[in-house]
Amino acid sequence: MSDIDTWLATFRTQVATLSGAGLPWLAAIRQRAIERFADEGWPTNRIERYRHTSLAFLAQQRFVVAQGTEQASASARAAIARLRADGEAGHWLVFVDGVFAPTLSEVGALPAGSQVGALSDALARWPERVEAAFGSADAGDSPAALNAALATDGAFVQLARGVAVEAPIHLVFVATTPDVACHPRNLVVAEAGAQATLVEHYLAPQGGPAGAPSLTNAVTRIDAGPDSRIAHLKLQMESEHAIHLASIDVAQARGAGFDSHSLSFGARLARNDIVTRFDGEGCETLFNGLFHVDGRRHVDHHTRIEHLKPRGTSREFYRGIVDGAGRGVFSGRIVVAKGAMRTDAQQRTDNLLLSPQAEADARPELEIYADDVKCAHGATVGQIDEASLFYLRSRGLDEAHARNLLTYAFAAEALARIGLVPLRRRAASAIRARLPDGELMEELS
Repeated sequence: MSDIDTWLATFRTQVATLSGAGLPWLAAIRQRAIERFADEGWPTNRIERYRHTSLAFLAQQRFVVAQGTEQASASARAAIARLRADGEAGHWLVFVDGVFAPTLSEVGALPAGSQVGALSDALARWPERVEAAFGSADAGDSPAALNAALATDGAFVQLARGVAVEAPIHLVFVATTPDVACHPRNLVVAEAGAQATLVEHYLAPQGGPAGAPSLTNAVTRIDAGPDSRIAHLKLQMESEHAIHLASIDVAQARGAGFDSHSLSFGARLARNDIVTRFDGEGCETLFNGLFHVDGRRHVDHHTRIEHLKPRGTSREFYRGIVDGAGRGVFSGRIVVAKGAMRTDAQQRTDNLLLSPQAEADARPELEIYADDVKCAHGATVGQIDEASLFYLRSRGLDEAHARNLLTYAFAAEALARIGLVPLRRRAASAIRARLPDGELMEELS
């Protein structure tokens, strides 16, 4: 049996039990999506967007749909306890093996006009709202189609006009079952003037089976209404055997602001596709990314910012730290459509190589079809600056500590762009944990 046949068999077995199975519109999307995945299969490097990150090897992998056992819940409970040890405020939704875990979640009090809960619950209570936000089977690449076919849960966040949720909304995903495949789908609808911060955590519980792979194939869709402000932070810290595929798709109406912070510190392979479209004038966006890879790990950020209307502003900064025989990839495109005058766009990617075997591929791109614009891009790939290293050693640091300090300083520039202090500290703690003697630099964050 081929890999495609296995996924088709999984679909036939599971489709009647997925959330919202009785909704005709959703059944049509799922059927079209699985047919599309069957036609296209996993992307290979023959597709230009996947030139550096072929997913063909997934055809040799076999995954199972988890059932959420008590053992899995206990493992997830320990992971959540570690995550929330500092008592950070917020609204917490927890998903174990892709399924909402109400006993581990703590949504808390929310302002009037806001809905924060599980997608499975929203499908039962407000199917018409979910239909408007769910998306089509033809959006994204074939992994996104597989998500549309098999997604059973995720988060559903809806904010009415002018509603501001002050504390962050945390979406926590924990994979605990060996060889599990999770397909979370998160839908966020922010009406005019609404404000919120969302944090997606992808965790690896301690004590899991050694060497057991997992597949997370996540889709997050955000509809940012006029003059809304949405900040989205994704912290990916899965196990070294995990495979993480993610698509973040954003539509910004007139005057909307959207900030994206993508931090990747785990997984054997991680691929993040992040797209935003300026569907109205005066939109603003910040794309900020930081990744650390070592061993033979591979991380790919593939971004696209579409300036479709005038007076849009975008800033894009990605930084990568590559050690061992790891590989980091950044491919970002800013498109300025005809008529999108007075666009102001900047894009930059910088990569730090810490070993002779490390590899970084940087591909920033501008595609401009309008006049009266201000656009720039740049890329660097290099090693630790020897002059800076000499300076620190002349002040009494040994070579190892001096290199660590310069590496952390390289990461700190990306961390500084995270506006909320608790989230910035959480991200700083994650990168320090990946550096030798990283705890010695805690006072610098």
